Amino acid sequence: MLTTFFVVLPIFALIFLGFGARRGGVLGPHATTELNRFVVYLALPALLFDIMAHARWATLDQPAFAAVFTLSTFIVFTLTVLLRLRGTRHLADVSIDGLNAGYANTGFIGFPLSLIVFGRGMLGLTTVATIITVCVLFAVAIVLIEIGLQTEARPAHLLLKVGRSLIRNPLLVAPMLGAAWAATGVALPASAETFLHLLGDAASPCALVALGLFLGERRVAAASEGGLSGSLLLVGLKLILQPVLAWALATQVFRLAPSLTHLVVVLAALPTGTGPFMLAEFYGREASVTARSILLSTIGSLVTVSAYLAWVR
Repeated sequence: MLTTFFVVLPIFALIFLGFGARRGGVLGPHATTELNRFVVYLALPALLFDIMAHARWATLDQPAFAAVFTLSTFIVFTLTVLLRLRGTRHLADVSIDGLNAGYANTGFIGFPLSLIVFGRGMLGLTTVATIITVCVLFAVAIVLIEIGLQTEARPAHLLLKVGRSLIRNPLLVAPMLGAAWAATGVALPASAETFLHLLGDAASPCALVALGLFLGERRVAAASEGGLSGSLLLVGLKLILQPVLAWALATQVFRLAPSLTHLVVVLAALPTGTGPFMLAEFYGREASVTARSILLSTIGSLVTVSAYLAWVR
């Protein structure tokens, strides 16, 4: 297990580097937002466009893989929403809790981890998992939040709002444009290749440092249902139930090849991404449970992901 631990350690070292830089005052309070915007709007879209522009359809045409990741994600999301609705939490907060338990950090941790452990050939499928997470799951959560906050039913308004949000999402637009370019069969100019590589190569390290900066922010914990125990429940669902479901679906239902099984389990086992916190902040909801879930799941995933990789090796 120690060998596998040292393989993934550089990824988490960059996260903790950002954490230490924020806590030590090396980088100020605006660094988190600005570096995150650089990753989301520039570096990561460049990487996604480059991946899709060079991807072969045979690599991406894996409906069983997409089904396993989608089902494991939405089963955990739905179960969490139903469990939390039994309490006194508002539907908007419950929807964010569902994201805390089912929203894998495929964008910030998934790409560098897949590259190191599985190789560049698996980045296309990592992109598929990222689109499912940041677009499909995110859209469902937004619809539920809007339903919870609306005083009257306006389905057309909800659909328009969600549609606008997705159209402006660079993590959705970039891979679609890359796929469209690949469909033309035209090779990218050498200068464009260099540009994409320079910008895209910055995505992974900057994303990991940005995540560390986010986790290093000092926040005043507000009173919330369940407190630490509520966060631990969400972390348990994220780090244990979701990868177990992915493994069961991959091996017992869809019979994926071993390499695809290991990839989908590792992606499902990733910690909670920063998306739920951004959504909580945007809608003005209480975010202490979300911030705590992200921190605990990130630390815990260093052990769980390393343990799984050591087991399959």
